[in-house]
Amino acid sequence: MKYNILLVLLLIAGVTFAQVRIEGVVKDSIGTPLELANVIAINQATQKLDSYGITNDEGRYKLSLEKNTSYTIQVSYVGMKTAQAAIETTDQPILKDFVLQSDNALDAVELVYEMPVTVKGDTIVYNADSFRSGTERKLGDVLKKLPGVELNDDGEIEVEGKTVGKVMVEGKDFFDGDSKLAVENIPANAIDKVEVLKNYAEVSQLRGVTNNQDNIAINIKLKEGKKKFWFGTVTGGLGDSDKETLYLAQPKLFYYSPEYSVNLIGDLNNLGEVAFTRRDYFKFTGGFRSPSRSSGTNINIGSNDIGFLTVQNNRAKYINTKFGAANFSYSPSKTLDLSGFAIFSNSRTDLQEDRFVTFTDPDLNIPDEDTESNTTQRSDLGMLKLSTSYKPNVNNQLDYDVLARTSKESQDQIFFSSVLGNIDQLENTSPYSFNQNLNYYYTLDENNIFAFEVQHLLQEEDPFYNAILEDKANYDNTANVLGLDNAQIDYNVAQQKIVKSNQIDAKLDYWNVLNAKSDINFTLGTIYSKQDFDSDIFQYLDNGSIFNPTNTFPDYPDGNDIAYTFSDVYLGLHYRLKSGIFTFTPGVSAHAYSAKNNQFNVGFTDNFFRVLPDFNTRVQLKNSEQIIFNYRMSTNFTDVNQLARGLVLNNYNALFSGNQELESALAHNVNLSYFSFNMFNYTNVVARLSYSKTVDRIRTTSQFQPGSVVRVSTPFNSNFADENASANARLEKTLGKFRVRVSGNFDYSKFNQFINNRRSINKNYTYTYRTGLSTNFREAPNFEISYRHSIQDNNQGENKTTFFTRAPSIEFDALIFKKFTFKTDYSYNNFSNEDITINSFEFWNASLAYKKDQDSKWELELRATNLLDTQSQNRSNIGNVSVSEVEYFIQPRFVTFRLRYEL
Repeated sequence: MKYNILLVLLLIAGVTFAQVRIEGVVKDSIGTPLELANVIAINQATQKLDSYGITNDEGRYKLSLEKNTSYTIQVSYVGMKTAQAAIETTDQPILKDFVLQSDNALDAVELVYEMPVTVKGDTIVYNADSFRSGTERKLGDVLKKLPGVELNDDGEIEVEGKTVGKVMVEGKDFFDGDSKLAVENIPANAIDKVEVLKNYAEVSQLRGVTNNQDNIAINIKLKEGKKKFWFGTVTGGLGDSDKETLYLAQPKLFYYSPEYSVNLIGDLNNLGEVAFTRRDYFKFTGGFRSPSRSSGTNINIGSNDIGFLTVQNNRAKYINTKFGAANFSYSPSKTLDLSGFAIFSNSRTDLQEDRFVTFTDPDLNIPDEDTESNTTQRSDLGMLKLSTSYKPNVNNQLDYDVLARTSKESQDQIFFSSVLGNIDQLENTSPYSFNQNLNYYYTLDENNIFAFEVQHLLQEEDPFYNAILEDKANYDNTANVLGLDNAQIDYNVAQQKIVKSNQIDAKLDYWNVLNAKSDINFTLGTIYSKQDFDSDIFQYLDNGSIFNPTNTFPDYPDGNDIAYTFSDVYLGLHYRLKSGIFTFTPGVSAHAYSAKNNQFNVGFTDNFFRVLPDFNTRVQLKNSEQIIFNYRMSTNFTDVNQLARGLVLNNYNALFSGNQELESALAHNVNLSYFSFNMFNYTNVVARLSYSKTVDRIRTTSQFQPGSVVRVSTPFNSNFADENASANARLEKTLGKFRVRVSGNFDYSKFNQFINNRRSINKNYTYTYRTGLSTNFREAPNFEISYRHSIQDNNQGENKTTFFTRAPSIEFDALIFKKFTFKTDYSYNNFSNEDITINSFEFWNASLAYKKDQDSKWELELRATNLLDTQSQNRSNIGNVSVSEVEYFIQPRFVTFRLRYEL
C-alpha cells in the first residue's frame, strides 16, 4: 500500500510541475478588492476552458495553466463590465492584476464560456456541463464531481460537511426534497445548473429570526428543451443465472412547467438493485418535523416493527423488488400550491448468515453461541402524502399536510443454535400510521412575527411472533418459566402484540425584533401522548388447539394490558444577539411534566417540573468559514413498551418484563463544529466534536439461565451515568483536475451493563480513517482511488475484542471514441482480529455501454456485477451483552444486457 501511495504522490507531483501559475488581484476602479469575482482561462488553440477560479476576501485569484500556451483570461463580477487579457505562458509564474469598471463604463465583452462555479450571496451555482465528461447518467454522477459536494455512505448529499435537507427541481420539491431518490433517478443529461442554497428557510417570513446556517437545499435547473416537455429514460434488461432468468425494467419520466410538475419512477428487477429500502421507508419523513423538536423534550413512542435482518444487495443471496412512485405539484394561482406523492414498494429477499456470538463476561457461565440462519423476507410498503400551501400575501402563510403509511411484512427463518438446537421462526406485521400537520405564519409588522404549528400522529402496530423449538430439552427451563405444556412434540410458542399511539404536538411562537442585531422569541407549547399496549403469549398444541400458559414468575403477570399517557406543557424564551462575527442565542424552557400508566388496576404517576437551558454561539469568520458551539440539556422519556410488566417474548431467547415505575433521563449534549470552504483555493475543511452524558438513563438488567443463552431483561433507571463522545474531521483539496480527500472518525461510548446481578462497564472505541484521490478530466479517463482502515475495540466487562477492516478500492470510467462508456469498480476487504484474518473478500463490477453519438436516444449496455463470484463477506456487530462476527452469503455473479431510451 505504501508503494501505491508513493506512485499517486509522484503522479500528482508530475502533473503539478507540468503547469505554471498565474495569480493577481481583482479590484474596482477606486482600488477596493472584489471578493467572489470569477476568473477563467480559455486556451486560444483549443478554445476550451482550461482553468477557473474565484477571488478571496482580498481580491486575490490564482490559476494553474499549461506551459508555453496562449490564453485569454476573462474576469467578471456582478454589476461590473467583464475584463479580459491575452497572455502567453512560459515556465515562469505570472502576476496579472485586473481593474473592473462599473457597468456603464465600457462596451460589453462577450463571455465565451460560462463560469463553472458562481457565488451569489448564499447561493453557489454550479454549471453542470463544466464538470461532465460524458459518462454521467444520473444526478449523483454529476454531484460527485462538484467541489464541496459529497455523497455519503447512506446516499445522502452533503455540502461543505452539512447534509442537504431538500432537493428541488425548478423550485418544486422533488418527493418532498428526498435527496436519495433525486440522486438515483434524475437524469444527468437534463441538468443545466445545480444551485446550492445555503441558510435556506422553509418559511420566508422566519428567515430573519431563525438560525438557518445549517439548512441547505439544492435546486436543479433544467436545460432548455426539458421544460414543458416530457423527458427521462426507460431502461430494460435481461440476463441469466443458475436459478432463474434475470430482468430489469426502470421507467423514469418527468414533466416540468411553471404551473405544474409530474415525476414518475418505476423499478422492477431481481438483480438486487434496491431502489427504495425499508431503511429509506422509515427514514422518509415526508417533510414532517416535530414542532417541539427544539424544546428540550424527547419522547420516543417506540417502534414495534419486526426485526428484519439488514437487507443490501451485498448482504443477501436473492432480492426481487418492485417499486413505483409518483410525485406532483400544481399551482392553480400565485397564492396556492398543491403537491403530493405516492410510493409503493414490494420486495422478496433471501438471506443466509453464519454468526459467532461472544458474551460479555466469561465468568458468568454464558456459553458462546454459533448460529446459522436461512431467512425469507416479504415486504409491501405504501405511503401517500398530500400538501397544500396558501400564501395570500407576504404576511400570511397557511400550510397543511397529511401523510398516511401502511405496510405488510413477514419474515420466515430456519435457524440453528449450537446451544438451543433447531428453531423455526415466523414474524409478521401490518401496521399503519396517519400523520397530519397544520402550520400558520403571520407577520403583524416588520418587528412582530407569529407562528403556530401543530402535528397529530395516529398509529397502530400489530407484530406477531412464532417460534418452534424442535430440541425440547435445551428449552425446558425457559418453557417452565413460561408455563408451557411440555407434553408436546416440540415447543410451539407465539405472541401477539397490539400497540396504539395517539400523539399531538403543538406550539405557538412569537418573535419581537428589537433592532437590526437582536430579537427575542417566546414559545408556548404542549405535547400530549396516549399509548395502549396489549400482549399475550400462547402455545400451539399438537392437536391444533391453543393453550394459554401461566408463567412461574410471581412478580410478572400473564399478558399485558396497559394504558400510558404523557403530557408536557412548556414555556420557552430565547434571545438572539449579533455582535460583529458572533451570534449568541441563549435560551431556557420551563416544563411541567406528567407521565401516568395503569396496568392490572395498579397506577403510577410521575409529575415534576424542570428547567432546561440551551446555548448556541456562531462565529462567522468569513462568508464560508464558521465555528458553531451548541449546548442543550434535554429530558428523555421512554415509551409504553418499556413499562409493561407482563412478560414479552422479544425473541426465542430473549424475554422482557417492563418496569411500571420508570422515570425520565436527563441528558447533557455538547457540540463544537468548524466549517470552511475556500473558493479561492478549493479547500474544504469540516471538523466536529460532540459529547453527551446521560443521567438516570434507562438500562436493562439481564438474568441468564445457567449454562444457556436465554435471558430475562428488565429496564431500570441506572444511577451510573453513560457517556458518548465522537470526533471527526475531513479535508478536501482540489488541485487542478485532481481532488484529494482525507478523513478520520473516532467514536467512544461508555455504558453500564448489568448481567446476573453483576455490573460491568462497557467501553467501545471505533477508529476509521479514509483517504482518496479522484480526477475530473473532461476528455481523459477518470478514476477514484480510496482506502479505508477501521479499528473496532470493544471492552465489555472481562471480555475484550478487537476487529480490523482494511478496504482499498478503485473506480474507473472512460468515454472511448465518444461512443463507448466503460465503467468499473473494484474493492478488497480484509476482516481480521488481533490474531488471524477472519475473512478477505473482493468485489468487482464492470459495464460497457454503446451510444452512437451524444444526440442519440438509444444506448446499449453490458453490465456485470460480482465478476469474481465472491460467495460471502464479514462484519462485526456490537450488542449490549455480546459481540458477534457475522458472515453474510451474497448474490453470485450476474451478467445482464440492457437497453436504455432517452425521451
